Amino acid sequence: MTSETTLPQTISTAGSLRPTDPPRQDPVLVGDGLHLRYESVVVAEDLHVEIPRGSLTMIIGPNGCGKSTLLKALARMMRPERGTVLLDGADIRSEPTKAVARRLGLLPQSPIAPDGITVADLVSRGRYPYQQLLRQWSRDDEVIVNEAMAATGVTQFAQRAVDELSGGERQRVWLAMVLAQQTQTLLLDEPTTYLDLAHQLDVLELCETVRTSRDMTIVVVMHELNLAIRYADHLIVMRGGKVQAVGDPTAIVDEDLIEQTFGLPCRIVADPETGKPMVVPRARPVVEQPAISREPMA
Repeated sequence: MTSETTLPQTISTAGSLRPTDPPRQDPVLVGDGLHLRYESVVVAEDLHVEIPRGSLTMIIGPNGCGKSTLLKALARMMRPERGTVLLDGADIRSEPTKAVARRLGLLPQSPIAPDGITVADLVSRGRYPYQQLLRQWSRDDEVIVNEAMAATGVTQFAQRAVDELSGGERQRVWLAMVLAQQTQTLLLDEPTTYLDLAHQLDVLELCETVRTSRDMTIVVVMHELNLAIRYADHLIVMRGGKVQAVGDPTAIVDEDLIEQTFGLPCRIVADPETGKPMVVPRARPVVEQPAISREPMA
């Protein structure tokens, strides 16, 4: 292990990303100079991120590093103390709420469905940004909802209550709802939480399929390092409210970056399925515990 790591991107003393290589062109979403806080707790200062158009961007980092907070700021669910979020080059806060909702969708972490709501009814709520006083539910809305359920494989559950479904099935229903919103940019906050490995793969494969088939930009906050690296074509690595590295996972993921970010000594090997970097934690020495003496019972 070297004592100093040279990353493909460097951090200014204020903590914002300063790329050493030319950034990817035409970002669909930009957070510039973001200061984020919850009351007295500062989460990030002078944070700068760019989301390339058409990318599957994964945001990774240890717990409490500001991943979900950043996503909320990008989605206009949280007002930065300072700084600007740009959607297609315009300040997102200057846009009407429904206009933003027709271009940017958010699936928060662990969403809760109303008791007893059916799958079809929940997916239909994705059409809310298009409802107006003189434009109520239409045949076009019905077609779009049916297409979203078909794309996510939940059509057979249309008349079932959401709370009757398994965790993986429910997550596909929520994805159908945001697909019915027909945005070009979709933000997902830990969509694989509480799912077993097979269902995690199902969700991420679905994200990649809809991204390519619908020419979307998808941003995902993830905890699962190797899955994030496998599926991302653009990776943002955070720690302590700062961006540690950004770019193609193959170019930026190395042992030093993972140890500095997560405190995890590791080896980086090639994923045998994709050839991308795969993180293998180094074995930790077993600490022998002192033997427990047992007094003979009287």
